[in-house]
Amino acid sequence: MKILIMNGPNLNLLGVREPGIYGDSSFESYLPMLKEWYPEVDLEYFQSNIEGEMIDKLQEVGFSYDGVVLNAGAYTHTSVALADCIKAITTPVIEVHISNVHQREEFRHHSYLSPVCKGVICGFGLDSYRLGIDALVNL
Repeated sequence: MKILIMNGPNLNLLGVREPGIYGDSSFESYLPMLKEWYPEVDLEYFQSNIEGEMIDKLQEVGFSYDGVVLNAGAYTHTSVALADCIKAITTPVIEVHISNVHQREEFRHHSYLSPVCKGVICGFGLDSYRLGIDALVNL
């Protein structure tokens, strides 16, 4: 089984960016734990602050991988282009968020991605990624 974990803009700053919301651990320090918990899954990680690069990566893996765990960051609330890409690929995508976006600013309550994703997980810190992988493994 092959799963891509994709992070969008500003998530390269996990561990230093607003630790009260996003925690004090980087994703790079969390990834080895995910790989340990899922030794049977080939986990690939990709992060970009650029919407077009994210779309290119989704198109690259979107017909051959078994799943994508996607934290699109702020693009969740703005990107019709990402939503169109997810709709176009056959690989299931799970939308994840570290924080509970529904407890935050009003603009974060709407996702362009949720309607085209297999499911949505939010509010469990970095564990949201594990829950996303779990969902894909058990589809």
